Amino acid sequence: MFSRLKEDVSSVFHRDPAARNFFEVLTTYPGLHAVLFHRLSHKLWCWDFKWLARMISTFARWLTGIEIHPGAKIGRRFFIDHGMGVVIGGTAEIGDDVTIYQGVTLGGTSLEPGKRHPTLENNVIVGAGAKILGPFTVGEGARVGSNAVVTKPVPAGATVVGVPGRIIKAPTPIPEQEQADAKRAQIAKALGFDAYGVSEMPDPIAHAIKAMLDHMHAQDARLDNMCSTLGKLDKNFEKIDIPELKGEDFEVVEIAGSDNPDQSEDAVSSTKTEKTS
Repeated sequence: MFSRLKEDVSSVFHRDPAARNFFEVLTTYPGLHAVLFHRLSHKLWCWDFKWLARMISTFARWLTGIEIHPGAKIGRRFFIDHGMGVVIGGTAEIGDDVTIYQGVTLGGTSLEPGKRHPTLENNVIVGAGAKILGPFTVGEGARVGSNAVVTKPVPAGATVVGVPGRIIKAPTPIPEQEQADAKRAQIAKALGFDAYGVSEMPDPIAHAIKAMLDHMHAQDARLDNMCSTLGKLDKNFEKIDIPELKGEDFEVVEIAGSDNPDQSEDAVSSTKTEKTS
């Protein structure tokens, strides 16, 4: 029992840089308290002392703000960071070295008896406010971004963002990048985990807009070449210039994380320069 307790406390040090010493973690981390209460209530649940198990889990919810049904199966080194508002359903299954943050729900979408809650395999990270709903599996090493709503299975190693949850497909690395990517992955594993499951997480909307802008620039360049060629073939050909984007059209746009209000205009100016060049 004490070796398991030491293992749970040690896992906190690997995933929370604010942790200072064993005694502080043991006495002030509600996520750890909730897991310890759950281990007791789960044993009672398996021994068919279901009312007593529910009473202990209810007391733990009052104390920690974390609700874990005593029927849930939880693996080793499970870490709930901050924890307030976490809800874990009765048929949920959680593997080893899983990390979840505040406001996460592992819930069900059916009133039918049987398996109704998700299964999280080893090394899964679930960001703050995410909802994973249904009796499916989130594969090993997967990351669920903050506030995502996941209702379908997630492959191992995948990253899910958005509402409803969308799987982010990483671009195929070129050979020169593979070694650097492997090096970064090795360092990330040595550091422990990706906080909130968002490190280097791509934004699918921003990626789509960037792809469309690149396509527009390519079309403009091709049209310019075509007009230039037609002008050489026909002296009466009249070239009509494409209207330029104006800076005032983007006055309401701000660059996230920027303290410089003129940065959006600089971005538009650079876009114009790139287009004319």
